[in-house]
Amino acid sequence: MKIAKVLLGVLVAAGLSSCGNSELESRITKLEGRVAALEGKGGVARANPTAQPVAVNNTTPAAPEEKPEGPLPAIKFEEELHDFGTIKDGDVVEHVFSFVNEGEAPLIITDAKATCGCTVPEWPKEPIPVGGEGEIKVRFNSKNKPGVQNKTVTLTANTWPKTQRVRIKANVVKEGE
Repeated sequence: MKIAKVLLGVLVAAGLSSCGNSELESRITKLEGRVAALEGKGGVARANPTAQPVAVNNTTPAAPEEKPEGPLPAIKFEEELHDFGTIKDGDVVEHVFSFVNEGEAPLIITDAKATCGCTVPEWPKEPIPVGGEGEIKVRFNSKNKPGVQNKTVTLTANTWPKTQRVRIKANVVKEGE
């Protein structure tokens, strides 16, 4: 499972999911679907057990990330996927993902990145106290994005693991279809 998430993260981090390349975006969407299916069904990703993580754009193995010591925050989302259903080409839609810090330390979200420039996240810049609530607003511009769209927003925070993901989905149709 970790390998699948790492591979997905590497593809996104490498910038292979640009807005202008629908083939690559389609491949990313399929990988995200596989990861989601494995997570939802308690499946295990099959991978080479001897494979070592490799740093992006480097041939030397990356050091595995270690869990920090001490109390940590933990993000608990009400939902991690929102489906807008069918929308018209050119519609700008947004959704708010609500969450609670269920950890033992204040939560600090340092970054939020989407897989495409058509998707813009907004996140709280102030620390969220233990038991506190927060929101991630995700805006999606469907202009020139026909078909089924799956977009991922990756949050980086002082949690373990350091990244969390929320996703949006929409079926974009031309007006009159």
